[in-house]
Amino acid sequence: MPRLVFLPHHEICPEGAVVEAEQGESICEAALRSGLDIEHACEMSCACTTCHVHIREGYDDLTEAEELEDDYLDKAWGVDPDSRLSCQVILGEKDLVVEIPKYTINMVSERH
Repeated sequence: MPRLVFLPHHEICPEGAVVEAEQGESICEAALRSGLDIEHACEMSCACTTCHVHIREGYDDLTEAEELEDDYLDKAWGVDPDSRLSCQVILGEKDLVVEIPKYTINMVSERH
């Protein structure tokens, strides 16, 4: 069972969090199931960028992003080489260290 280590985020998990995930679920699904209110404006259908995360450890163990995900990542705030959309990363056996960016481009978020 993979573990997701979320680095501290000023609103979502100020102390950071460790989530026991299930193989075959996405990072976004595991975070939401564990009470981490990660943005996901398109209901995890790869149609926005609000669930953008940085994979700080374990990136090389993930499957490559598909073209649609790459297209959306081009529009996300604060993208770097280890950026992914958390709704598109399907977990395998390996643990990951995940950083949720400080901002998203979700202009309709109820939290703002």
